[in-house]
Amino acid sequence: MSITLDLGEAVIPHGAYSTLLASPATQAETTITAIKNYILRTGLQVGDALPTESQLCSDLGVSRSSVREAVRTLVALDIVEVRHGHGMFVGKVSMRPMVESLVFRGLLNPGDDHRGLRDIVEVRITLDKALAEPVTQTWKNRQDTEIDQIVAQMDVHAQKGELFTEQDRRFHIRLLEPLDNHLFLHLTEAFWAVHTLTVPLLGAPRPEDMLSAARAHRTMLQAARAGDTQAYREAITDHYAPLLAALT
Repeated sequence: MSITLDLGEAVIPHGAYSTLLASPATQAETTITAIKNYILRTGLQVGDALPTESQLCSDLGVSRSSVREAVRTLVALDIVEVRHGHGMFVGKVSMRPMVESLVFRGLLNPGDDHRGLRDIVEVRITLDKALAEPVTQTWKNRQDTEIDQIVAQMDVHAQKGELFTEQDRRFHIRLLEPLDNHLFLHLTEAFWAVHTLTVPLLGAPRPEDMLSAARAHRTMLQAARAGDTQAYREAITDHYAPLLAALT
């Protein structure tokens, strides 16, 4: 007996329904999941080699076009890295795709009083303040010549009216490195990258803002070493105040 499925104006024979379910898009999505599961199942780590395209087709039972489309998507997500002439490898699985999406989102409505950029900065402030307690517990009475040098370099640059973007990044990364949860570190680095990439849209910062930012970083470190969570949160507020003012 012939069975048909009535989908509004289209009447599809029952035998053709399975073909629709196995559309190229669905196959590619299935292949993406299969490749990710293969990486997890075989215990591959960042930088490890993946099977060749032909091997993946055979092992996963999918077409070459599905593998190629899946790999393109996984490369964009930084899960797979293609090295031409060498093969495919497990990617860095970084926060880069999220960073790029957030940066683009922040740029979408430049005439909207920088609403998208303010949202990003406010999320970063919330994360920094949420980490205040573990940071102050970890850094209480902790000595570290590297972070001291970073803060000193910030002071020098600020006094000269120079930006200290790299020192800013290193400061926040170094502050979170001793924490047990490294996801905090990766998220902070991602949000730092987002707002650092978008800040140039505001024009050159005022010299007094750079001096204020340098002082705020020093105060954050002092509060952390004193184990003073409240003072640390207040220093975070001072740190971001000039940026929020510019975005407003």
